[in-house]
Amino acid sequence: MQCHYCDDEAAVAVEKDHLKVGLCEQHLRERMEELSDSEVLEDFESQIDDALGE
Repeated sequence: MQCHYCDDEAAVAVEKDHLKVGLCEQHLRERMEELSDSEVLEDFESQIDDALGE
């Protein structure tokens, strides 16, 4: 799968509501930095913990 932002190979892919998006390592890091400045990441981490039963 190709990165959503560039032509590089996606390092990760996320799917929600039958929509799948891939990100290369560089763009994943950039998006994670942006998210770390918002409450969205906190909510996401909580969802992961809930899914893992932690």
